[in-house]
Amino acid sequence: MIVDQLKLLIRSGQLSVGDRLPSERDLCQRYGVSRVTVREALRVLEANGLVVIKVGVYGGTFVTSPSTERLGERLADLLYLATATAGDVTEARKIIELGILHLAVQRATDEDIAELQVMLDHAEKALVDGTYSMELSSAFHVRIAGCTHNPSIEMLVHSFQGPMLMSLVQARHVAPYMGPRGVKEHRALVDAIAARYVDAAEAVMSKHLGRTAERTSALPSGETVEEAQLELPQ
Repeated sequence: MIVDQLKLLIRSGQLSVGDRLPSERDLCQRYGVSRVTVREALRVLEANGLVVIKVGVYGGTFVTSPSTERLGERLADLLYLATATAGDVTEARKIIELGILHLAVQRATDEDIAELQVMLDHAEKALVDGTYSMELSSAFHVRIAGCTHNPSIEMLVHSFQGPMLMSLVQARHVAPYMGPRGVKEHRALVDAIAARYVDAAEAVMSKHLGRTAERTSALPSGETVEEAQLELPQ
């Protein structure tokens, strides 16, 4: 009940990011519960990323906003519990990433393009060095979402990074040497965005994600994201 009430205050705007919550004593009196109960409620809110608890003279419990990393972890956990497969994740990616691409093409700034080029340079060097990882690919796709300059889209795609990474790892499980081709397509995608060619960008992305879908479909039937991850060779 305490957790729900405090969530309602945050969602309604009565409590904003940076606001300090009432003391434990005040919360005990307000809700008619023990200090143990209040502390447990605050721990739940902290675990959800809604508050941060600080100690010391200027300590207390303060409203915060969940980080995109925390959102990604929670979404990944939910997908595990829902027994989502790598194919399910890739299907969702096709809808989301193709759907936002026209905005990325329209709104990408020179700075966005430059940052994407740097990421690609780093990825190409990693291929040569033998250090390329799916984290680089996942980060690239998240950065494409940043080109939309829409905070809601950026948070949605960033929060999806964990499951996205899992699906990419499993695609690599089927095709261990997919990195060079993927980076080449990433480069073609950035070139299309820089030239403001929506159709070209969508064609590259569609082909790129379609190949990932083919690879994840080659996984054993019914294998979940977590199960395939556990079976990867070390």
